[in-house]
Amino acid sequence: MAAVQEAAALIRAGGIVAVPTETVYGLAADARDSAAVARIYAAKGRPSFNPLIVHVLDVPAAERIAVFDDDALALAAHFWPGPLTLVLPVRADAGIASLVTAGLDTIAIRVPAHRAMRALLEASGAPLAAPSANASNAISPTKAEHVAGSLGVAVPLILDDGATEAGVESTIVAGRTILRPGPVTAEMLAEVLPVAAGATAHVSAPGQLATHYAPRKPLRLDADARDGDEWLIGFGTIAGDDTLSAAGDLGEAAARLFDALHRADASDHAKIAVAPVPDVGVGVAINDRLRRAAHR
Repeated sequence: MAAVQEAAALIRAGGIVAVPTETVYGLAADARDSAAVARIYAAKGRPSFNPLIVHVLDVPAAERIAVFDDDALALAAHFWPGPLTLVLPVRADAGIASLVTAGLDTIAIRVPAHRAMRALLEASGAPLAAPSANASNAISPTKAEHVAGSLGVAVPLILDDGATEAGVESTIVAGRTILRPGPVTAEMLAEVLPVAAGATAHVSAPGQLATHYAPRKPLRLDADARDGDEWLIGFGTIAGDDTLSAAGDLGEAAARLFDALHRADASDHAKIAVAPVPDVGVGVAINDRLRRAAHR
């Protein structure tokens, strides 16, 4: 595909490219090139203490960058390619720019499943650092138009392959601790290893900032009805101006979450409200993103 070859050429020249993954659109650069990685931070306005996820084609490529123990190998074998990120010790000879790890001795790494991201990895021949392709702390992009609306001319090329499937960012696991919930749920992980939700006192992986994924307008959670000049995003039996899933399907809700927030933010209402979402399965990831979006 000509667009992928053009994107790969930009990557090899030290540029940045927006590309879809199975989770959200990412803003990619060669993870070995510190100047290229700095362009990601500059385009997003991202704080430099917030590390980036590195995407590679397969487990052998990941093992050249990170040190895997038996637990990590078991998770990789079961969930890769897919929306699971592992935080592992970074190899001394990995050749990854220090900006990617934010100076930590660990690295967040995953093998994506999306055809466009995999095509770009193969064509560029580079491990790709790729956070979500939006302004820092803003709503994550699940469509190419979201990227263009958030970052504009800061991104020279957007690979448009339609709406993303999962709709929320990857699950992040360090050891047997879930640092960020996502499409690979705690229940799914527990089929392979005993895991627990947890947190660290410092930012050790992407997506741990208290305020994140935030619309410009105030956001109220667990709303069973509209209050004043609110744009109501419904779920299940609670109807609204929009809905995450009229059928109460959590997978559909995850896929629609950020797109619904984009529409709410663009509406002529002053505030946003979101109906309750069950805190089970991928609903845990949805509620994690909503809490961060509402934190001010």
